[in-house]
Amino acid sequence: MACVLETPLRMSVLSEVTASSRHYVDRLFDPDPQKVLQGVIDMKNAVIGNNKQKANLIVLGAVPRLLYLLQQETSSTELRTECAVVLGSLAMGTENNVKSLLDCHIIPALLQGLLSPELKFIEACLRCLRTIFTSPVTPEELLYTDATVIPHLMALLSRSRYTQEYICQIFSHCCKLRHWHSCGFKSSPQPLLCANVRMQALKCFSVLAFENPQVSMTLVNVLVDGELLPQIFVKMLQRDKPIEMQLTSAKCLTYMCRAGAIQTDDNCIVLKALPSLVRMCSKERLLEERVEGAETLAYLIETDVELQRIASITDHLIAMLSDYFKYPSSVSAITNIKRLDHDLKHAHELRQAAFKLYASLGANDEDIRKKIIETENMMDRIVNGLSESSIKVRLSAVRCLHSLSRSVQQLRTSFQDHAVWKPLMKVLQNAPDEVLVVASSTLCNLLLEFSPSKEPILESGAIELLCSLTQSENLALRVNGIWALMNMAFQAEQKIKADILQGLSTEQLFQLLSDSDVNVLMKTLGLLRNLLSTRPHIDQIMSTHGKQIMQAVTLILEGEHNIEVKEQTLCILANIADGTTAKELIMTNDDILQKIKYYMSHSNAKLQLAAMFCISNLIWNEEEGSQERQDKLRDIGIVDILHKLSQSSDPNLCDKAKTALQQYLA
Repeated sequence: MACVLETPLRMSVLSEVTASSRHYVDRLFDPDPQKVLQGVIDMKNAVIGNNKQKANLIVLGAVPRLLYLLQQETSSTELRTECAVVLGSLAMGTENNVKSLLDCHIIPALLQGLLSPELKFIEACLRCLRTIFTSPVTPEELLYTDATVIPHLMALLSRSRYTQEYICQIFSHCCKLRHWHSCGFKSSPQPLLCANVRMQALKCFSVLAFENPQVSMTLVNVLVDGELLPQIFVKMLQRDKPIEMQLTSAKCLTYMCRAGAIQTDDNCIVLKALPSLVRMCSKERLLEERVEGAETLAYLIETDVELQRIASITDHLIAMLSDYFKYPSSVSAITNIKRLDHDLKHAHELRQAAFKLYASLGANDEDIRKKIIETENMMDRIVNGLSESSIKVRLSAVRCLHSLSRSVQQLRTSFQDHAVWKPLMKVLQNAPDEVLVVASSTLCNLLLEFSPSKEPILESGAIELLCSLTQSENLALRVNGIWALMNMAFQAEQKIKADILQGLSTEQLFQLLSDSDVNVLMKTLGLLRNLLSTRPHIDQIMSTHGKQIMQAVTLILEGEHNIEVKEQTLCILANIADGTTAKELIMTNDDILQKIKYYMSHSNAKLQLAAMFCISNLIWNEEEGSQERQDKLRDIGIVDILHKLSQSSDPNLCDKAKTALQQYLA
């Protein structure tokens, strides 16, 4: 009987479910267009995030009616757009949903919709196509049934941010497929013959390759009439080709190189792309071309020392860039109002591009940094850039300053002569996180012990600012805040160290020591190590914060941390052991003594050596109470370990153990 009842029971449940959804479909057939539109909108709201509702509407036949309304020229643009949105939502359900949509021939209908002049409708169709083509159940051949589809998609690339995003996602999926070569090439008998399609293809490739190793590795092996795609790009760099084509081809090669698909020492980069981009920076080029050329070149050479050196000696690039700061010129103001307007429009972009390229050029090489700084009015330009109204120019100026601040020589001379710390501190007072990250990195360098800027920065209230950065939710800002404090504490006066501890508070210090990011933890330990240097400072700090610091040390040595973290922690203990009164905090803490003993016998030589420094500082003969400390350490087995280590094959461990044993014999 159960078997007899099973089928009617299921049908009953299905009938109830579909009945609750039927009114959505019925409204699609209303003679009043406004009611149809409202019905589609209500359907859109009903299916969002509801796979069951999507399945019900497909079963009830909503898809054919939606496609009919979408293709009717008499339907309003709003109605057609809403239909495309609902179809896209249905496609975002299960794979079965996508199969049902494909069975209703949705792709030809959506591709036809792309011929509409209405951008919103085009975007909705593309969004739906993106969802369908990225589904594993969609046959990729459906994109190539009509040879006009790919050129039309390429033509739509530049219509809006959304058309670019959706088309590139469709093409990105094609890159994983065997039919990728059909995108713009094999679909016509003479690939790349039509200049319009060629440019759209280039733009598409540049977008696809940007920061995308997977796509770039695919593109680098694409054959076009027997030639590899990079070779095609190189041909398009020739001077007789349109400038836009040269620039975009250089971009394609740049992005593929940065994505790891082309080696930085490849001739197509060193002898072709790089010189072409330098050429784009010359006075002969339009301002917008000079901006694009400089920004692309900055990206190409950003992480490669050799490319930075080659670029710096190509066509006097460093001097050439100084011209970027001379717009608008007084001549343009006098002779041509249109020219002045054009120059004003691009002036910010030019300065931003120049700062970016200078930052990349000076990232590693000291000689290049020197040439940049010796360029006409360079430091004044950077200082002015730091206070510009344009956030992009400010960010690029800070990046340039950060790059140059890696030079010890410049920190001691040019940076001090121009008091760059003043505008930098202003930038740090109120800026978006992306600017704060670079500005605080620069401040870290200005706070190094040999920098003349360190003292005036301290006097300007930097401690409070840096302590506040350590509380940021932004990881990079936390790292930079604690890093700068670490540099500030190095060989600092007692008052500065006390101000840092007061500004941070014990609670915040513990928070940083328990941070999940190892960089934050390492920099915080580095700060503690710098604070606990020179005996009077060690004793003073440990007299007020000793209990908390010892607790933190214990927690880290017991925790699951890497070798570097534990080594740094043992070095802090060694510094404490060097104090006059502070060392008693170790000697009266049996738990800590056992941990030092444990690390003396550790398998890692770095940890053994760091633990040995602790012992050496505790048993040194010339210090008061050394005999009692020696006796206590002997009682817990330290001398036995020293004898073993004196036979170590590691020369550093062996020497340190022998030196420690001599303290017992003296």
